[in-house]
Amino acid sequence: MNERPAPLTVAAAQPELRPGDLAFNAPVHAEAIRAAGARLVVFPELSLSSYVLAAPAVALDDPALDAIVAACAETGAVALAGAPLKEGDAECIAMLRFDGGGVEVAYRKMHPDEEESRRFRAAADPAVLELDGWRLGLAICRDSMMFEHAPAVAEFAKRSGIGGIDAYVAGSLFTSKGLVRRDKRMPQLARGYGMWVVQACFAGPGTDLETTGNSAVWAPDGSVAARADERPGRIVKAELRF
Repeated sequence: MNERPAPLTVAAAQPELRPGDLAFNAPVHAEAIRAAGARLVVFPELSLSSYVLAAPAVALDDPALDAIVAACAETGAVALAGAPLKEGDAECIAMLRFDGGGVEVAYRKMHPDEEESRRFRAAADPAVLELDGWRLGLAICRDSMMFEHAPAVAEFAKRSGIGGIDAYVAGSLFTSKGLVRRDKRMPQLARGYGMWVVQACFAGPGTDLETTGNSAVWAPDGSVAARADERPGRIVKAELRF
């Protein structure tokens, strides 16, 4: 890039959600988008269904999603939310991109764990979202803990002519054990690539697993720019800048 983009305000939200209840969860997402006051609002893995592996797939044309589109239109935000998605005969764990014009698939998880793999197919391709001149490498939970994922995203950006990534953005869920590992790895990723790292994580009940919240943003020097506690309903925000 010849010119550095203007600062990007990013929020990581950890709303309290209900298992498999899209009709309830979609308006909760919309409320969080309005409360965040950010250009980009990131939600946890499988947030639209809550992290319940037996929850039904979310259809992109489900009218419940209109509430999120409307919130993005009102605020000028782009939102990244998680959903189980059925495509043909297979299902995947997806990250959906919402804006005032609608919804589309932004990324599909490349590294589902053993339990998830019983239902969901692993995707083959990384994804980079360009927003206001920022190049955002996308990840879903376990992706960000796999040593090969971030390099694959960076290489994809290079091959695609994008040039690189400025931030690594993930929707996640961490148990207490996983959180310790995450808190070591994310600063390493930030420093190693000279990029921002954003993690929106599950908090509260309504999932198959223990949740710990602690959504966070790390600056390119590895320092913590913003961090939530373990309670549901928290939204943390940071201004990404060079």
